[in-house]
Amino acid sequence: MASRSVNKVILLGHLGKDAETRFTPQGTAVTSFSVATNRRLKDAQTGEWRDETDWHNIVLWRAENLANYLTKGTQVYLEGRLQTRSYENKEGRKVYVTEVVCDAGDVILVGGRGAQQAGGDYNQNVVSMPRGQSSARPGGAPGGPPADDAVFNQGITDDDVPF
Repeated sequence: MASRSVNKVILLGHLGKDAETRFTPQGTAVTSFSVATNRRLKDAQTGEWRDETDWHNIVLWRAENLANYLTKGTQVYLEGRLQTRSYENKEGRKVYVTEVVCDAGDVILVGGRGAQQAGGDYNQNVVSMPRGQSSARPGGAPGGPPADDAVFNQGITDDDVPF
């Protein structure tokens, strides 16, 4: 199977700054921005939880209509491929840059602008249910929380959310 290969990146994260759009001489839009992804790790020595953030440089082709919505803090889901390129800097040294390259159809805005402008939490209306649980009341009556609130009380606080 030496003839097969895969170059696929899937990210879900938040924009670190507003996207910048430029145009090629042929008029094709090229939008660039950075996306932060977080992971939570437990320190082996202290037992304390800590967050680590990775930053990813994104290059988005043919997305002039989407670029206006790619503002700092917006949550995005994107699919693309890794690409490494090189150039010479002002000092004449060769610099390598690795980017995630996407097309406009491969980016989905997840966090709405309304939540950001109101200063709200991105997940303020999301409730996670354990597998196999239903939000219906006993006896099959829909609507509202289950009779046992222990399903929702899982000990998760705002400090556990990585963003």
